[in-house]
Amino acid sequence: MEKKKRGFWRWLIASVMLRLILIYLPKTFNLASRPEISTPLVSLRRLAEGYWLKKSSMSPYAGSMYHGSPLLLSLLGPLTVKRIEGQPDHLLCSLVFVIADIISALLIRATGHTLQMAYRQSLNSLDIVDLLKSSDSLSSGDVAALVYLWNPFTIAACVGLSTSPVENLVVILALHGACKGLVPLAAFGWVMATHLSLYPAILIIPVILLLGYGPDTPPRKLFLQKGYGKNGDNHSSDNCGQQETNHSKAEVTFSWRPVIHFLVLEFSMVHLCSGSMQYIC
Repeated sequence: MEKKKRGFWRWLIASVMLRLILIYLPKTFNLASRPEISTPLVSLRRLAEGYWLKKSSMSPYAGSMYHGSPLLLSLLGPLTVKRIEGQPDHLLCSLVFVIADIISALLIRATGHTLQMAYRQSLNSLDIVDLLKSSDSLSSGDVAALVYLWNPFTIAACVGLSTSPVENLVVILALHGACKGLVPLAAFGWVMATHLSLYPAILIIPVILLLGYGPDTPPRKLFLQKGYGKNGDNHSSDNCGQQETNHSKAEVTFSWRPVIHFLVLEFSMVHLCSGSMQYIC
């Protein structure tokens, strides 16, 4: 187990080093000019132009230059005008994107471990020891985190002056909060993700299901298959009694309390965010 942990951290450090090397390369293969990487909504160059217009007492949304979030304009805008002598332009913003990718990977890893623990508890409640032992060799959280870190498109978005890493972070934050049952964190992540981009609004359905049912609901086939004996005999009274016991032990019901809490917090944060954005603009 310790060897696997060391292996994960080595791959994480290697992914960070690769990002830093690509950031220091001349013009980073012109990734910032590629429409697949840097669109008008996520382009850091357009954000810098919008911040310049704002500092010049002009509305950044008056023309067709900036289309992004005013929150990113206020948070990342000051970093676009700061320069470190002898270093590449927008170095500070690039470092922010690298940190966002690292935090996203760690959240994915923690979410995977949470789901795996919930799955193990489900198997334990069904007394399926064989599957429980065989799953010990897998670490879904580590694999998912490394797949995210080493995804070529993720790396290109990080070094290509795109604000996508920040958007990915808040989306993952919402899902992580829902899996952990942390209602304020899930509400905050969902509101921020929806503010930065409208598409994550559809995540409200899986977030509500995760908060209501929990991180893992045992598949019904496991309950049905559990009633069968080793030789396929499903007419034994002992097996039927065992099946009913497993149904009662692992039955999952929908809980409305965290869902209502989430909806109330979400509604409050949306209004608070709207008022703050009007003040910022």
